[in-house]
Amino acid sequence: MADADDVRLLALALPHVVEIDSDGFDFRVGDKGFVWSYPERLPGRPRVIRTDIAVLYVGDEAEKQALLLGEPELFFTTPGYDGLPLVMLRLARVDAGRLKELIIDAWRMRAPAVLATDLDADVD
Repeated sequence: MADADDVRLLALALPHVVEIDSDGFDFRVGDKGFVWSYPERLPGRPRVIRTDIAVLYVGDEAEKQALLLGEPELFFTTPGYDGLPLVMLRLARVDAGRLKELIIDAWRMRAPAVLATDLDADVD
């Protein structure tokens, strides 16, 4: 079971990550977002920042669909995210190892190539 503190710890451990000031969490690398709190929008109600749900960059529609279909207990989407390479992750249902993998994958897809080599150097 993960939470917003776990997301923050994992994201900030990656090279060149900046946390943007927000009501929840919002992490960028090379000015590109890779994981942030879900801004839930319900009709007729003000937006609510959900820190129990992370929005993750996944790269493409095929990866998005694979996650949604393969692990529906963890991932979901909403019509507002149609056509975007993003999924929502229920943090309370993911273990720390899987969360780390997802955050690193999102970081790799968004980091400029020159910055991605810094992560590879840290891993070696």
